[in-house]
Amino acid sequence: MPRFRDTDLRTFGVAMFEAAGCVRDDATTIIDHLVESSLFGHDSHGSLRMYEYIDQIQAGTFNPKGRPRIERERGVTACIDGDGALGQVAGRLAVETGAGLARLHGVGVVTVRNCSHLGRIGAYPLAAARQGLMGLAFVNAGRLGRQIPPYGGIDGRISTNPVAFSAPRPDQDPILVDMTTSVVAEGKIRVAHNRNQSVPAGWITDSEGQPTCDPGAYVGPPSGAILPLGGVVAYKGYCLGMMVEMFGGILSGEGTANGELTVRSNGMLLTVYDPSFFCEAEDYAAELEGLIQHVLSSRVDPSIGRIRLPGAPEFDTGRERLAQGIPIDDTTWSRIIERANRLGLDTKTWDAHAISG
Repeated sequence: MPRFRDTDLRTFGVAMFEAAGCVRDDATTIIDHLVESSLFGHDSHGSLRMYEYIDQIQAGTFNPKGRPRIERERGVTACIDGDGALGQVAGRLAVETGAGLARLHGVGVVTVRNCSHLGRIGAYPLAAARQGLMGLAFVNAGRLGRQIPPYGGIDGRISTNPVAFSAPRPDQDPILVDMTTSVVAEGKIRVAHNRNQSVPAGWITDSEGQPTCDPGAYVGPPSGAILPLGGVVAYKGYCLGMMVEMFGGILSGEGTANGELTVRSNGMLLTVYDPSFFCEAEDYAAELEGLIQHVLSSRVDPSIGRIRLPGAPEFDTGRERLAQGIPIDDTTWSRIIERANRLGLDTKTWDAHAISG
């Protein structure tokens, strides 16, 4: 499996999205998001999406020149219409708007609708945390409702519906929670499918509701389902997924799951907090560090080996992949090259940038 430097992937990606019609600033925003996702180990929301987004642009599903705008602002709230743009462009405006409101009022609550896939949802709270703020996001898939069955059901009825949170930690990596309310993100199933790999038991079922480790049985046709988060208490993941439908889908105006087969837009509710409105900076830092040290003082389960803070796997993987390169499976890389060629780009030298095979 080849590896590529993040700088090379950024160069390739910006060229692709510019060729597809995006202005350079938007192309840079999109590819920075995708490359960081792969750096963090979330290839399902990184390199995999490079060719998918190009396909959606060329199919006319989304507008590479769309200009998201604030269509309504009242008090500490704002509602953004994405104008059919790429999700990362709309998400950028959401963070800017939420952060601005939080600095004025202590909190900013922003919704987003009418844009493409927002990508890795943790990116938006993390962007707030990098500014010394706290962020919390709920995201649904609009009318799409076919991946996750209700507890006690077989057929998929809601989407993976992620929740993400981030908080600043002075002079350290931020705290970062980025999780679906299903056992796993759908993209990770498709990454395994591309790589001809099985998935762990307890992730998916086939079209008849039978447990399987074959990602092809989920992909179909006929398609299977991804199980709600929680294992034997999966009703908790199901309840969280329903909560996200309401926060992300209803409040944004994007709508809730009704069985449509194609996602038209994510619906997002992003809330940004300025901790300085609630407590002194010294108290915030002391309480957070006290909590962290208390958690880390637990005896270690030898079957796991160590205790890690929320977000540590992403940041550690990011540093490793910055040094060693980002791995891309052959199927994904061939699809990226094919789309780039279709856009008229000269890709003859791109393979030579691989730093390992």
